[in-house]
Amino acid sequence: MKTMHARAQLFSAIEGGSPFWAREIVENGVNYVLERALRGGYDEIKHEKVITRLRNSDPQSILAVIDKSLGSFLTPEDAQWPQPLNDLLAPPIALIVHGNNSVLQIPSLAIVGTRNPTSYGVRIAEEFAAGFVDREWAIISGGAYGIDAAAHRGALMAEGITIAVLACGLDINYPAGHQRLFAEIAVHGALITEVMPGTSAIPARFLTRNRLIAALSKSTLVVEAAFRSGSLRTARDAAELLRPVMAIPGPINSPTSEGCHRLIGERAAEIVTSVADAFEFVSFR
Repeated sequence: MKTMHARAQLFSAIEGGSPFWAREIVENGVNYVLERALRGGYDEIKHEKVITRLRNSDPQSILAVIDKSLGSFLTPEDAQWPQPLNDLLAPPIALIVHGNNSVLQIPSLAIVGTRNPTSYGVRIAEEFAAGFVDREWAIISGGAYGIDAAAHRGALMAEGITIAVLACGLDINYPAGHQRLFAEIAVHGALITEVMPGTSAIPARFLTRNRLIAALSKSTLVVEAAFRSGSLRTARDAAELLRPVMAIPGPINSPTSEGCHRLIGERAAEIVTSVADAFEFVSFR
């Protein structure tokens, strides 16, 4: 219980994706880091916000807030912790999960892409999600409008499991139009986040969220993405973790396919044109 309480306090005080705090926790353990922070063992000017939050925090209250949001607090000490997250340079201190924790153990494909897809992109995302679900994989994405939503819906329509990694607290209805979709995902898979309830989505949190999508998945598929796109960041995060990356080609004059063509041209992604091709590619990696 002491370790869980220490994790809860650190989780509520430290922004996800911090290499410094992640390294301290991995190398020294949560109890050591918490005690050192509380007794002034870290630079109190440089780390003022974190230390102040820790000194004002109460683990029981933190866990109660998480419980009220219908989330479960999953830590690396739990048997259901997804071990691939430990490959990250800055693994999460913990996760909050709404749904079934055990789905995080299922082989999964990340499907990511633009928030403004063409009808072609939506259809392809749904088809690939359904195809991998039929092969008993889960589908992971970010719960956003566009390709993310199409991937989640494709998995659900095929009666499979899908996981949405959120950049905000479980109780924040973002994006607002996905309330029903998120309810379905929670029933048939899981919603996960590394931020506390009440935490809003800001641009930096989408970037740190993307690394979780890349790490949780055995492979990442980019369906449609602009030349500069957050989806390309997810693809590069996956490549840094030595996870295979795939991309769907589109019309050569389509702005929504420029990012995919960039990945393919730079040999940063394998070009795939069918579910069978994609599954064969990731199965032998």
